Amino acid sequence: MQAESLEAGLEPAPHPKYEVVMRLPLFILGLLTAFTAVAATPEETAKQAIAALAPNVKVDAVQESTIPGFYEAMAGGQFLYVSKDGRYIVDGSAYDVAAKRDLTAKSRAKARKIALDKVGPEKRIVFAPLAPIKAKHTITVFTDIDCPFCRRFHQQIAAYNAKGIAVDYLFYPLSIHPGADKKAEAVWCSKDRPGAFTAAMSGQDPGKATCPNPVAELSQLALALGIGGTPTILAPDGSQIPAQIAQSPDQLAAELDRLAQVAVAQN
Repeated sequence: MQAESLEAGLEPAPHPKYEVVMRLPLFILGLLTAFTAVAATPEETAKQAIAALAPNVKVDAVQESTIPGFYEAMAGGQFLYVSKDGRYIVDGSAYDVAAKRDLTAKSRAKARKIALDKVGPEKRIVFAPLAPIKAKHTITVFTDIDCPFCRRFHQQIAAYNAKGIAVDYLFYPLSIHPGADKKAEAVWCSKDRPGAFTAAMSGQDPGKATCPNPVAELSQLALALGIGGTPTILAPDGSQIPAQIAQSPDQLAAELDRLAQVAVAQN
């Protein structure tokens, strides 16, 4: 009968004395199935893996990655890639070789845009084109009064405005410039912030004025977004514009036009 059952494609019934032995694997299989049903979420997997190496680092966001088998996490201002089994962590940018594209740049830009959209005009120093020139683009610039390249950038503010580029400054005094935070505070607390900012960027002493200000908050934001230097120039989509392009009003205007066209094509 057993041979007939096998030939018929049926699994033969177990012998009674093997019944208990077979129940045990079935019980274990049930446990594994239950475990799978409550498997860790992407957030839990990434947080546990990162905490194993850096317990004090806060994980801000986790999402599926375009890299098969990995999650993408933002932690401590950096992007990390965590394997879905939680065993491997890759720190740094990921590139699509075939497409010659920085995969991390897109996620980084998105995160920055979301964060910057929450920073209202009351925390910015704005230099916008004056009529009859209309603003075509608005860039956000993390700046430091004692940064030589920041000063060079601001020397051309009129040229940027003439190209239809509005510049929103956010203070980010670097620790390598002792006292830059006090200068930023003094500028912020002046009656004419744009005027005081321009004067300070020309080397004038902004004074010692103090008042409630967003300097420390914006510095923390810069660190959280992984911004490590000044000036950091960000396009409306949150992408970072290379300094060699940004220092030229003509090149910056052309790059912003290009990015705007890409955004339209993608929508």
